[in-house]
Amino acid sequence: MNEAYAIPAVAVVVLATVLIGGFGLRISRTTSDFYVASRTVGPRLNAAAISGEYLSAASFLGIAGLLLVHGPDMLWYPVGYTAGYLVLLVFVAAPLRRSGAYTLPDFAEGRLESRQVRRVVSMFVVGAGWLYLVPQLQGAGLTLQILTGAPRWFGGALVAAVVVLAVAAGGMRSITFVQAFQYWLKLTALLVPAFFLLLAWRGNGGSPPAFPSFDLPATGAGAGQPLATSRADHPLYATYGLIVATFLGTMGLPHVVVRFYTSPNGRAARRTTVVVLALIGVFYLLPPLYGWLGRLYAPELTATRDADATVLLLPGRVVDGVAGDLLGALVAGGAFAAFLSTASGLTMAVAGVISQDVLPARGVRHFRLGVLLAVVVPLAGALLVDGVPVADAVGMAFAVSASSFCPLLILGIWWRRLTPPGALAGLLLGGGSAFVAVTSTVAGAAGDGWLHTLLAWPALWSVPVGFLAMILVSLATPDAVPPHTTATMTRLHLPEALRHTHRAPHGTTAKESPR
Repeated sequence: MNEAYAIPAVAVVVLATVLIGGFGLRISRTTSDFYVASRTVGPRLNAAAISGEYLSAASFLGIAGLLLVHGPDMLWYPVGYTAGYLVLLVFVAAPLRRSGAYTLPDFAEGRLESRQVRRVVSMFVVGAGWLYLVPQLQGAGLTLQILTGAPRWFGGALVAAVVVLAVAAGGMRSITFVQAFQYWLKLTALLVPAFFLLLAWRGNGGSPPAFPSFDLPATGAGAGQPLATSRADHPLYATYGLIVATFLGTMGLPHVVVRFYTSPNGRAARRTTVVVLALIGVFYLLPPLYGWLGRLYAPELTATRDADATVLLLPGRVVDGVAGDLLGALVAGGAFAAFLSTASGLTMAVAGVISQDVLPARGVRHFRLGVLLAVVVPLAGALLVDGVPVADAVGMAFAVSASSFCPLLILGIWWRRLTPPGALAGLLLGGGSAFVAVTSTVAGAAGDGWLHTLLAWPALWSVPVGFLAMILVSLATPDAVPPHTTATMTRLHLPEALRHTHRAPHGTTAKESPR
């Protein structure tokens, strides 16, 4: 790829992110502005922002790389990423907005009236956010290494620095505009080159490349990549584990959930989700096309650890001359937008929890300190951990989310008998076991055979564990049902226009209905 074109493209994306973030500083004045944009973000803008932060390195680079190496079985990734929003729309979106919370810990405390549950949920939000941030920073390092030959740590460090500036400048208001802009940039960055790639392929008289069965070599695509071996040894189990994680994990991703608190009301939250389904559905038509063309024009990447670079390399492989360089530069800018938008959303979610539940005081100044803390740990993780494809790494974060936040949200919203001891049991047994499983896999301590597979794809067993633990322990502790459960459930399910009572954020009661 020609550095003379690619580097300016990345620079323009970085500069635009900083400038738009600076614009947010001018209109962010209150704590509510920083945390939830004062709950005034309309459905179309919010949907574009959600799509911008949701379409991460795994979507932009990772899906094409996995399709290149493993074939069409990997289409479950975009299907699962999209279908997760259907579950979110049906069960969670509107009630979550009506909760009046700023963050997931706020919701947990308001619903269960327990500071202990809040603290545990805060731990999981931070842990899942950090787990999700690592592949974004790794993808940025890979991109800049391919573009410039820079060491891999540099790309991650650059994204971390830009994200700190953008998020700390104006909080949620800033990143709303940043992420909406970056969604349309990412879509354009894949759509325009895809059009010319197909034209060039047809002009060369090409025929559709087949997806033959692919045996992982002893070195290369499977070497050092902890999920590749499990996928090859037990493909059916791995597929079901992926489906459960992606279908149920979306609703609990901290950077996705916090976006629904910015909607004006529950109806707007539902409309936002419908628009998100359309936007990400259009986007996910494109990465499989790049994986398909990669089989024809970049087959050697199946024998390396750099299959995630397929999207970056294809324009230069297929289109000659300046046109190929320009298309490659557009793809590079889109890839960097993917890292920045998702990293911004995750940093916002994690920083909000750190500033409210970890630091000794609240406020804008402490929020900005939380932003710095939210980025430093995953940056260190990105420098220390290597060899896991970005889509697989993101899938691990989905597994933890599905095993912890999914049971909490579903049961917390729809089952009035949930108790604080039940919620704690489900979070620790379901989410905790999933977190231990995926970290053991990344660390290489999972062994091999079925043990390795069960730990690498834990959602298939850890999600039922989370639900069962919450249900059984709650049934065993009926006296622990929170005293204001009826009022809280009414607030979650009654449309705003019909409600006469509400609970203010952070679990403080403005006016309670009689039980």
